[in-house]
Amino acid sequence: MVQEMKRNGHKSEEKEEQKWVLDDCVDYKGRIPLRAATGVWKASLFVLAVSMSERIAYFGLGSNLITYLTRVMHQDLKTATNNVNYWRGATTLLPLIGGYVGDAYIGRFRMILFSSLLYIKGLIMLTMSQFVPNLKPLNNDISDQTNKVHEVVFYLGLYSLALGTGGFRPCSVSFGADQFDDEHLEERKEKMSFFNWLTFVFSFALLLGTTAIVYVQDFVSWGVACLALAIVMALTIIAFYMGIPFYRYKMKPKENPFLPILQVLIAAVRKRNLSCPSNPALLFEVPESENSQRRLLSHTSRFRFLDKAAIVEEKYTEEKENPWRLATVTRVEETKLILNVVPIWLTSALVGVSVAYGTTLFVKQSAAMNLKISNSFEIPPASMLSLAGFVTMVFVPIYDRIIVPIVRKVTGNERGISMLRRIGIGLTLLIIVMAVAALVETKRLRMVGHEVVTEDGTKQETMSLMWMIPQFIIIGIGNAFYLTGLQEYFYEEVPDSMRSIGMALYLSGIGVGFFFSSFLLTIVDYVTGKIGKSWIAKDVNSSRLDKLYWLMVGLNILNLFFFLFIAMRYTYKTVQMKATEIDGSNADGMETLP
Repeated sequence: MVQEMKRNGHKSEEKEEQKWVLDDCVDYKGRIPLRAATGVWKASLFVLAVSMSERIAYFGLGSNLITYLTRVMHQDLKTATNNVNYWRGATTLLPLIGGYVGDAYIGRFRMILFSSLLYIKGLIMLTMSQFVPNLKPLNNDISDQTNKVHEVVFYLGLYSLALGTGGFRPCSVSFGADQFDDEHLEERKEKMSFFNWLTFVFSFALLLGTTAIVYVQDFVSWGVACLALAIVMALTIIAFYMGIPFYRYKMKPKENPFLPILQVLIAAVRKRNLSCPSNPALLFEVPESENSQRRLLSHTSRFRFLDKAAIVEEKYTEEKENPWRLATVTRVEETKLILNVVPIWLTSALVGVSVAYGTTLFVKQSAAMNLKISNSFEIPPASMLSLAGFVTMVFVPIYDRIIVPIVRKVTGNERGISMLRRIGIGLTLLIIVMAVAALVETKRLRMVGHEVVTEDGTKQETMSLMWMIPQFIIIGIGNAFYLTGLQEYFYEEVPDSMRSIGMALYLSGIGVGFFFSSFLLTIVDYVTGKIGKSWIAKDVNSSRLDKLYWLMVGLNILNLFFFLFIAMRYTYKTVQMKATEIDGSNADGMETLP
């Protein structure tokens, strides 16, 4: 009877504990959140909504930007491609700053609001550059010259969007994922689904941005498109702000998130002459009862040199008070995590190159083909990107609701397909994409200059746009693997206090790829021009993009081999689960949000 009462009492305590969120977060009043009242999908839906509007604007403008630069500003193919890649690169490198400021200083929620205002400012400037008489571009039918004032305002608007994206993207993704408790099994599984549905939302934004928005740009005006995007963005920001009572807010770190890493490195160097103990239990760690903000990490055997930072030296009696001489196992492991993601980050750069060419050269390639579906309708070239978004939208629910549950049952792994396997599958699909693109472009170039006899006389033979469908389908499936896998990886495999920075690392890897794609174009243009005819000419019909795509096939194969070499030796982050009692009262040092 006594044992039964104890068991019932234990179950009652567990049930009471489940009422509160175990993760290190607070509600908008600074209290430990109630599980039923905050977080999960009812909170993350607000984040998904504002993220979707931001992505619609980004894809709608970015996918058709090369067309605007070549047709309205009269830039040649190489210059326009480089300018698009510079802007895209900025939108993916600036998150390193935005993610850091959000994690270390103002918090992710406030960074999202601040960045959204910058984003709207950029959209308003782009709208003004199309409607204000002195800022409008010159009439293309009269002159090939451009209005310099228009160029200045247009680029200021574009790079205001880049600044807004720099704070918005890393913090919105990490803030959305923060709504799921890492210490709760079911919510942890839902978090994995969150990244899948985030990709679904981005794909829907890509579909809408590259169809409706591009159609308005091409057949109505860029000004109307920018005005519509600004209105939609403003409405979703208002909705996002109204979700304040439902959000879970991560506690701001008491110190710069990079400082513990520096302390571990210096402590390890100071103790470089010591030998690591064979038993990791002898290394220094703060007891869980004294650990208020950090989840404790389990010891791993990678980067053994850093373990020396956690060796307790008896001759230093006050060593535990000096973080520059002694670090905990958790801080050592957090430092290892940062070093561990560097090789994966390097492999993501070549993904950025492929993405860059898919949104620039693929679009120009489409523009040189037969765009007509019927006598009365033709597809805008940039709208071909919508096919990739549509395929991703169809594939993500299949992956999340069918493939993952089946793999979970077969393997017993709660994640289903591991993050690195998912990325590896995506990298393999990138190779196939570039090979298919090269074959299609080779066939298209063979048809250039061919004439056919019709009832209306002799006409230039043009390859149908339908030939490009396979490569965009593969891109859509690949997005569900490598982009989602990379987002989840850089969120999960960095220290908890640096998750926005982790998302910024993901974006910066893609961004470096955009810059590298421009560098690669310049090198290829220079080298091939020296030995013969350049592969990158003024227009696609005079270029040899098929050879450039075959070069990308070779680079992607090398990148895949490098990734597999790293992945086979990789050790995932292992967290010691908490077992603390929670009473739901205000936590010390927690800031109450307005």
